[in-house]
Amino acid sequence: MPQPEETPVRLLHVISSADPSNGGPIEGVRQRGLRLLEMGHQVEVACLDDPRAPHLESFPLPVHALGPPRGSYHFSTSLQPWLRAHAGGYDAVIVNGIWQYHSFAVWQVMRELRQPYVVFTHGMLDPRFKQNYPLKHLKKCLYWPWAEYRVLRDAAAVLFTSEDERLLARRSFWPYRAQEVVVSYGTRLPPQDGSPLREAFLAAHPELRGKRVLLFLGRLHAKKGCDLLVEAFAHVAAEEPRLHLLMAGPDQTGWVAQLKARTRALGVADRISWPGMLQGDAKWGAFHSSEAFVLPSHQENFGISVAEALGCGLSVLISDKVNIWREVQAAGAGLVAEDSLPGTLKNLRAWLAMSPEDRAAMGRRTHDLFADRFSVDRMATALIDVVRAVQASPRS
Repeated sequence: MPQPEETPVRLLHVISSADPSNGGPIEGVRQRGLRLLEMGHQVEVACLDDPRAPHLESFPLPVHALGPPRGSYHFSTSLQPWLRAHAGGYDAVIVNGIWQYHSFAVWQVMRELRQPYVVFTHGMLDPRFKQNYPLKHLKKCLYWPWAEYRVLRDAAAVLFTSEDERLLARRSFWPYRAQEVVVSYGTRLPPQDGSPLREAFLAAHPELRGKRVLLFLGRLHAKKGCDLLVEAFAHVAAEEPRLHLLMAGPDQTGWVAQLKARTRALGVADRISWPGMLQGDAKWGAFHSSEAFVLPSHQENFGISVAEALGCGLSVLISDKVNIWREVQAAGAGLVAEDSLPGTLKNLRAWLAMSPEDRAAMGRRTHDLFADRFSVDRMATALIDVVRAVQASPRS
């Protein structure tokens, strides 16, 4: 007998900003939201951006911009009244990220309305922040008991994208209590016909034609290990004259000038390209023009760009601080080492030492890993499963 169709759900994602330059969280909201729309569900986004922000014009989901925000906490007087008026019209409210006003506001309003909500922490409880930013951690310790602890404690589910992320979260702050759920995370299958995308990208970047391109794509930020990659590349550049490094991404902290100065001191400035943030066909062209993806990050909750690389058939050379490293290593879809100069150098040299046949075999395994763990279909259905479980379990 045919199965009855499931009732569509209406979801509200609440996030500090919908700016794509902020990285993974909003990209995950976008990718999952588009797939859920195709599945017949309704997805909207509430953010604290200025309604006049240019990036909102091209955002593909219905968005409610309730800013502009004030200060680094992104406080907005508009969010709580809007939630009180509208949150009851959604089947689920999903908080994306913590440590800014939007998470605390959702907690306050949903308690008043006696409605459940769920939280994606997006790696923001990683204990490594304690070592890297001790003063910020001290500030968060003072803030934790009366705000974010309560946000997580009272959530119907706190969602993690890997087992590593879930276990690490327990070590960051005390007290800690959460209804933990590990869910699939990923992205839409990238364009598979790479030839026209590759040709268009190489036409725009002719210095890459005929080269063995290693790709970094993400925010050019200290936590991503960009300096490690530049240093390691300089060590191996002489071993393979055709090797070229493509450092693609936005410079949010003004660090690129210093990195470029370092490349000149190392004598490899002409073998590293800095195209800035790539989107759309240009981004996919960069993936399809490269032979491997490199991310020696010091802390990476998931890494949407890692999943995108796998979907493009690229082997990934990552650090063991990228929380999906175990899945990559178990699938034989990439190389893993520690987030240090010796570790980054180890990955690059191991890649260069592999035979063409072994590199091709590793590349083929990337597609299987993407389909099994990181596709947008699994990502979308995992969230719906959580929402239905919350609906079936009334909470006081």
